Amino acid sequence: MPSPTVIRNFYEGGYYHIFNRGVEKRNIFMDAQDYNIFMYYLFVYLKPLKEVLARYPDLPIRLYNKNLNSQVDLLSYCLMPNHFHLLIRQVSLDGITRLLKQLTNAYTFYFNNKYKRVGGLVQGRFKAVEIFNDDLLLHVSRYIHLNPVVAEIANDPEEYKWSSYHEYVTRYYLCETRTVLQIFGSVRELKKFTHDQVDYAKHLERFKHLMLEK
Repeated sequence: MPSPTVIRNFYEGGYYHIFNRGVEKRNIFMDAQDYNIFMYYLFVYLKPLKEVLARYPDLPIRLYNKNLNSQVDLLSYCLMPNHFHLLIRQVSLDGITRLLKQLTNAYTFYFNNKYKRVGGLVQGRFKAVEIFNDDLLLHVSRYIHLNPVVAEIANDPEEYKWSSYHEYVTRYYLCETRTVLQIFGSVRELKKFTHDQVDYAKHLERFKHLMLEK
């Protein structure tokens, strides 16, 4: 039976929790530069090209046609030492597939060159779970933001640099935050929803099917 996390067809306007981890469960982020490079590619691929060029005026021309700003929206993300999570809305057909292929290929090339290795870096095709309603959307976003707390590498989601939680509570950078914030009505309610469930998140029994396999 096919895994429920292996989705081949992504619908326009659909929301998806995307995740993948290092091959053999290895770390895929070794230092701050690695995280920053992954974030760089997210920025280059997802932000309007005009904004990308304003920040990176020397952007290689080969990356111009890889910009997917009009094809996918990123709602939440978290980069962990050996895996990553993305909450994405697909705007146009093949947007998610193109983004993950470009992102994985570019980052793997960088990582292999830096660490003098060869071969794949992540475990094959990325996993994906479709998000069917607003309630699940909020729970998955919270689950993504609480990953560092659950893994005990941060005491509070606001302490963790490599997730989108800070975009919701302080400064917008990569994410389309309006969708989630409109459901809550305020940043205060979002913070309460997140912090009130820290202990619960450490068990995550209700959302096992949305997690990476252990």
